[in-house]
Amino acid sequence: MLHRPLLALTMVSVLCAFLPATAGPAPAQSPVEPKEVRAWLMRIHEAASRRNFQGTFIVSAGGAVSSARIAHYCEGTNQYERIDSLDGQTRHVFRHNEVVHTLWPQARVALIEQRDQVNTFPGLLQVGDDRIAEFYEVRPQGSERIAGHEASVLLLRPRDEHRFGYRLWAERTSGLLLRADVLGSNGELLETSAFSDVAINVRPQPESVVQPMRKLDGYRIVRPSLVPTKLDAEGWSLKQIVPGFRQVSCVKRPMEGPNGGDSAGPAGQALQTIFSDGLTYVSVFIEPFTAERHTSQMLTTIGATQTLMRRQGDWWITVVGDVPAATLKAFAQGLERKK
Repeated sequence: MLHRPLLALTMVSVLCAFLPATAGPAPAQSPVEPKEVRAWLMRIHEAASRRNFQGTFIVSAGGAVSSARIAHYCEGTNQYERIDSLDGQTRHVFRHNEVVHTLWPQARVALIEQRDQVNTFPGLLQVGDDRIAEFYEVRPQGSERIAGHEASVLLLRPRDEHRFGYRLWAERTSGLLLRADVLGSNGELLETSAFSDVAINVRPQPESVVQPMRKLDGYRIVRPSLVPTKLDAEGWSLKQIVPGFRQVSCVKRPMEGPNGGDSAGPAGQALQTIFSDGLTYVSVFIEPFTAERHTSQMLTTIGATQTLMRRQGDWWITVVGDVPAATLKAFAQGLERKK
């Protein structure tokens, strides 16, 4: 999706050792009514935000496999989360509510942000979106055992060509999402996120998150300034939004400078706006075109994630999302400069 917290492994067999084999397709079942769809998905969403759990999850996409340890704790209205990469360069992500610290110990760099939560595995549903059943047909697919837990399986088929399908495994008792597959137009597997092991309803340990966020001696602190704004206020509009998607955020953020720092001033800012259909996201970046930075237009694919980069007059447009390439092109073509 929007942020990949993991680095690629070289052995696809690591994932194969953990993911279960299925015994064949489940018997066909009738589609779930919209009210039931919302209840299913809200249960998954609530489990990811309100349950205490910790485990190892693995992502397989585009022939690469990566893994991380995740711990999530909830005390009252406070949420605490820690993600530790297990591959490549060491990286730790700590979250206390909306405050997120990303630490690279080897480089001694700490990125501190305050941002709205955009759901990634095992989170799922965009809060406040009640239109999932309009754009996805949802069918129960029986049950399977995942990471030592019994899970109910749901198949979400897109009702149009603007989005991918999903197969979801939710732990029966808690609703916690144990595995999520992204499926292409022919039902082919594009990407998998799955727990290899997970303990649910563990004792909360908020200090394991808060303490590292306080101990930043010797780190170079980077605090990007994110300024909330609107597309039209920045002189842009979308002539037509892709059906099912609506804007969930829009900010101005600093671009990376030539020495790895943030560029100062308006010319060093990029506009980022995020759209969601309730399950997946499309992020649109707009920045001033410079020949040194923007050398070639391209469309790339890694697993389910498509990235489109193109020039539009004096601007450089980047569109990223776990959606078909045609959907990214529709967003890019719909952008219009007003002033």
